[in-house]
Amino acid sequence: MAAAAPPPAPTPAPEPATSLPETTPLFTRIRLATLLDVPHIHKLIHQMAVFERLTHLFSATESSLAATLFSATAQPFHSFTVFLLEASPKPFAVSTADSNPFFTPITKFVNLSLPIEDPERDTFKTSDDVTVVGFVLFFPNYSTFLAKPGFYVEDLFVRECYRRKGFGRMLLSAVAKQAVKMGYGRVEWVVLDWNVNAIRFYEEMGADLLNEWRICRLTGEALQAYGGAD
Repeated sequence: MAAAAPPPAPTPAPEPATSLPETTPLFTRIRLATLLDVPHIHKLIHQMAVFERLTHLFSATESSLAATLFSATAQPFHSFTVFLLEASPKPFAVSTADSNPFFTPITKFVNLSLPIEDPERDTFKTSDDVTVVGFVLFFPNYSTFLAKPGFYVEDLFVRECYRRKGFGRMLLSAVAKQAVKMGYGRVEWVVLDWNVNAIRFYEEMGADLLNEWRICRLTGEALQAYGGAD
């Protein structure tokens, strides 16, 4: 009698499907600020003063910012210039910012590992689903050693819930790209000595920290006294 055939080998169980981690899509845009953005700029500067523990020096108003940043003779990149960084869960609709003769907005799509909880979304909303994330304010200076103009960054600020996600780098990179485009020699700024996170961030970007230089400033009564001296 023939031996019975062995039972067929069991079919291997299928490998479990590997699912990609869920991400949160976010559309970003860097554009030139306009007079209509002054209320948001004012709020951002105040938040920056709180973060830097310098609210005792904060006296700017919306009207003073409007008069000095957006005067009739001010031309972007040749005077005080403000880039605003905005974010939206949807692609940006075509707007007047796209036809600005001085600067074409920089848009970028990013995937975040976690959604951003923004408690001030309505306060910083510029249009439906579009929220202001941060800003950078800069203006021309000049290097006699290089015999070239450059940009001095007065303020760079990202709102707290949007930090450590690369948005500060986006803003600073936009200034650097504009400097290169215009043939400028450098971009420079200052950083508070206790802000170790910012210092580390700037060093990682390749910035030189010039510890041998000190800031000298005449302001307030000292400026008035010196300016009125014979």
